[in-house]
Order: sequence, then structure tokens, then C-alpha cells
Amino acid sequence: MKILLVATAFNSLTQRVFTALRDRGHSVGVELALGDGQLREAVRRDPPDLVIAPMLKSAIPQDIWSTVTCLIVHPGPLGDRGPSSLDWAVHEGARHWGVTVLQAEAEMDAGPVWASVPCPLAARGKSDLYRNEIADAALEAVLTAVARFASGDHRPRSQDGPELRAAVRTRPPMRQADRRIRWDSDPTDRVLRTLRAADSQPGVLDELLGGEWFLQGGHRAHGTGGAPGEVLATRAGAICRATVDGAVWIPQLRPRRTPGGPRTFSLPAATALGDRLAGVPDVPAPLLQAHGRREWSDIRYHEVGATGILSFSFPGGAMGTDHCRRLLAAYRAACARPTSVLVLGGERDFFSNGIHLNVIEAAEDPGEESWANINAIDDLVEAVLTTTDKMVVAALGGNAAAGGVMLALAADEVWCRAGAVLNPHYRLMGLYGSEFWTYSLPRRVGASVAAALTEQSLPVSAERAERLGLVDRVLPTPAEGFALQTVELATRWASTAGVQARIAEKKADREKREQAKPLAAYRDEELARMHAIFLDPDHPYHALRRAFVHKEVPAATPDHLRALAGARG
Repeated sequence: MKILLVATAFNSLTQRVFTALRDRGHSVGVELALGDGQLREAVRRDPPDLVIAPMLKSAIPQDIWSTVTCLIVHPGPLGDRGPSSLDWAVHEGARHWGVTVLQAEAEMDAGPVWASVPCPLAARGKSDLYRNEIADAALEAVLTAVARFASGDHRPRSQDGPELRAAVRTRPPMRQADRRIRWDSDPTDRVLRTLRAADSQPGVLDELLGGEWFLQGGHRAHGTGGAPGEVLATRAGAICRATVDGAVWIPQLRPRRTPGGPRTFSLPAATALGDRLAGVPDVPAPLLQAHGRREWSDIRYHEVGATGILSFSFPGGAMGTDHCRRLLAAYRAACARPTSVLVLGGERDFFSNGIHLNVIEAAEDPGEESWANINAIDDLVEAVLTTTDKMVVAALGGNAAAGGVMLALAADEVWCRAGAVLNPHYRLMGLYGSEFWTYSLPRRVGASVAAALTEQSLPVSAERAERLGLVDRVLPTPAEGFALQTVELATRWASTAGVQARIAEKKADREKREQAKPLAAYRDEELARMHAIFLDPDHPYHALRRAFVHKEVPAATPDHLRALAGARG
């Protein structure tokens, strides 16, 4: 079947639906919602059998939905309506939610229902839930709706009946007035819900240290407190702010845009505040925490038997120079422990998306910061590639892209949650790439597949990644269960006699490959290309980076997303 995806952006959910439909043999194209005229032209140019809108902030024109079936994915249960559905759910602490696929009509969210799937909501940030629980339910609902449409004999359920009308609740857009934090009276639980409901967009507008900022993300702080609203400490780029009954860690800030000024973007909170934090102490958490202690940090380590688990979670999956250096230090400390298997990865959500483009954009010299960042992540990847006394498992609880994919491929085994999406390419940012990709990617999938992945620049589902050899194991588990299942599997593996044989084989293979071509040669070749890119102010990378960071709207849908055949390989 020929399916056109219409989306405000080619975001995580759109990519999830795109890869799943292609895996099932459908011909899938994407049209970004850049104006009614362009959408009409796309439909006229290559008429689809079905239009699906996984993430759409504008209405589909009537002359389109009246001639071709258009299905809208709404991140709310049956009867829920409004543009801030998930925001309200997280803000109010809902534990059960859902996703509804309905047909486009004149009234928003009021068309016939093709599928509705319930889902749990963990106590997580909105963006994390959107990429995980909501995305899982959305994909199930979309595939159900597509199957029903393809059957030709399914009639969607009208919302005009008395039973459904009684359940309808239309919620207004959530405004900043609804998100306001009252530091002198709101308890920590409420503050956390408010922060998480605005993560990562639009953030919670607040006054802080003489400026106005959008606060993004929130984690509970333990064993600390102060005057409500006071900044108590920093850690891993985040700031700790007191509430009436505790404190919260806030990882990121975005300055409020001044009238007529340029668009602002998110940065690690400590980076954004800079000298305003003079006198505020930095209080790093211990890497290896006592059993049962859950003091927040973006990097943590613990052990279960002969297995070490090095967890990390960086906002948006972006790894700046500081992130990479701190993770490398933690990795070296973990390697010094008497374990036979080391699990490297997050508990859920993003694994890594490579270098931190926002921090680079904010730097005094973006070219020099790009160079520092790529060298820092290369140091980390090289450390993983040269670990020969234990098996390393990259655990991808969520999406990975560019250098983040290559970091995972440096491990001996790549275990991936079903539903994760991989983007193993650099071309869309104008980069050649580094992170030893010219060694790791062909070693995994062969030269021809490596070339196709990097040149086509399309996302790959976890299931297809396993078929290609990018991934060794796909775990069909909910997001909240991924970390536990990974640890159980790794611990079981570490206790077998076979793991020592694998370590010996790995060491011999690394020595053989080093003699054929040293890793240093791959790094030098890649970095020579990257250095020339970073230090050339006219190279497309700099304009593409600025457009990405400032969320500039493209003039047209990129050609590589249009009119694509299904992928089964």
C-alpha cells in the first residue's frame, strides 16, 4: 500500500511509524507540513492510498481529507481532545493514558475512531514518555488502523454516539500560567510534575538569578534543602533548587527570547547561567553508590555479581565535551572493577545522539568546540574498542544517532529495546563522521550496506538493525522493564564458562586487526576530514548546525524522505 506520512517534523514518533511501515513492505513517503499548497502538490504528484499524521500541529485541508482517508494520531485516550493532551496527563500525575487514531474531519479530534490503545505512564518526563510508552501505543494503534483500512470492510467508530459523547473531554492548550511553579508553596512532587510536563518543550518560564529562563527537566534531590527557590548546588551541568520540602535537580535552561531577538535554545543549566553561579558549590555524586541509594546523577555505576552496569542519561542524547570526558573517566573506573561483563547504556530513552550541537553553537568558537567534542567522544569510543579483558554490552533502551550509534557499535554486543530507532549516518549535518565508524560499521554490516546506510541517511528500526547485523539482540520489553531485563541477561551470561572463551577470542581478534590496520589510522583519517570541516567557516556543516539548533523551518521536504519503497532487507 502507498502511504504518505504528513508531519510537522520528522521526529521520533514519525520515524518510528516510518520504519515500521517500511519494514512491513508498504511504500512510504514523508511530507513535512510546510503549507497547504505543498501538501496538495505532494498528494497530486504521487496520490497515496492513505495519509497518516503521526505528529501534526496544523489541520489537513478539507479538500485533501475529503478525497483521501487521513488518519490523525492523537496522544490521548478515547474521548480526550486538545493540543496539550500529554502535558495535562503528566501535570496531573496520570498513571494510565492511551493513544487514539482517528479520521480527519472539520472538527479537531472529533472524527471516526480507527483504533485506540491504552498505555501506562511512568513517573517520567513528557518527552521520555512520548518516545517510549506513548510511541509504543501509537505504533500499535497505527498498525491496527492500517490493517483495518487495508481490509476494506472495516467501518471506523463514530464519536457521535451517546456513549462516546459522554466521555469526550476537550482540554485547552496548556499555557505558561498553568505551568507556573510557586516555589514558596508547591511541594516537591508538584514541582516535579510541573517540570516533567514541560520537558523538553516548552519548558517552565521562571525568574532565576536575575534572568528569565525556561526550566527543562526535573529530578528529585535527596538529603538537601534551603530557602525555597534558592540555587543550592550544581552537579553534572545541572542546578539544584530548593522547594518547600526538599529540592530538585534541573538539567537544562533556555533563555527567554527577547522581543525581536534571535530564537534561543537549550543548554546545560550551569553552562547557561555561567558567572551567575559564582559561589554555588559543585557537589558530584559518587560513581558507585551504596545499595539502595538513588542520588541523582547523569552517570551511575553498580554491580550485580560479575556484571558491572555503567548507566548514563544525557538530555536529548547529546554528549558535549564534558559529558564525554566524565563518561570516559567513569568507564575507566568501571573497567578497573573485577567483572567479566560490563553493560554500557541508559536505563531507558536515548542512548546517545553523538556530539552536543547546542553547546557547540553557544561556544565562542564553534569550530574549536566541535574539534574538542569530537576528540572527546573519540577517546571514549577508543576506550571501548580497546577493552580486551571483559565483554562490553551496549544497552540501547531508546534511540541512537550518528556518533551515538558508533559508540554502541564499539561494544562487543549491542542489545536494543524493540521500538528503538537508529540513525547510523552523518550526512544530513554535512559531516563525514568519526567515532571510528569506518572501522566499526563495515565490520558489522559489510562495506556495501555501510555505504547505503550512511548515504541514504534514513532511520532504521531495531528489528531491521538486527537483520542487518547492527544489533545482536532485540528485547521486546516495555521501557520501564528494559534495564532489569538487560541486567538479568548480562548477569546470566557473566556466570557462564563461555564468556571467558569469548574474551580470549576478542583479545586475539583485536590484536590481529591491529596488525592489519591500527585503530589510530582509522581515527587519523576520519579526524583529518572532520578537522577540515570544522575549521572552514563556509562549510555547510556550520549552516546546517545553526538551522538544527535554532529549529529553522526548511523551505521544502528533503528529497530523501519522499516517495520511498518499502524496505525488507
